[in-house]
Amino acid sequence: MEAKTPEQSKTIMTDMVLPGETNPLNNLFGGELLARMDRAASISARRHSRHIVVTASVNHVAFSKAVPLGSVVSVEAKVSRAFKTSMEVFIDVWIEDRESGERTKANEAIYTFVAVDETGKPTEVPEIFPETTLEKERYDAALRRKQLSLLLAGKIKPSEATELKALFV
Repeated sequence: MEAKTPEQSKTIMTDMVLPGETNPLNNLFGGELLARMDRAASISARRHSRHIVVTASVNHVAFSKAVPLGSVVSVEAKVSRAFKTSMEVFIDVWIEDRESGERTKANEAIYTFVAVDETGKPTEVPEIFPETTLEKERYDAALRRKQLSLLLAGKIKPSEATELKALFV
């Protein structure tokens, strides 16, 4: 299986925020944004693995900026790291100013997907080869995030969290 770059999994979904998708403050519902992020991330993971993918976890979501009614919002997803059968997907959400076209980062999230075959059995995925500085930073941090998650879930012992130890030693 040949390694791929994050760019090969890049997915951009752009849409406008409509009235039926907003809360009483006329901002995009958080759940609506989560669904958009999940769809973009699943396409990204599928592009990387070329298999059916299922959402394993939503590891991090930061709602940093409200997304107002009428905004043009772009959800950009890329696989940041691939493990044996799972992939971490980093998602950036951008709002485009209606007049200037300037883009502002509104939110970000990190999802984990598992590639499965037609029977639902996990299947191996290609490795990822990060190219840009940002891709390399996200790639390196993904292992720390995974180990922390496994540690908190009781699935590994503290002594096995080698990347976390490196932060404190």
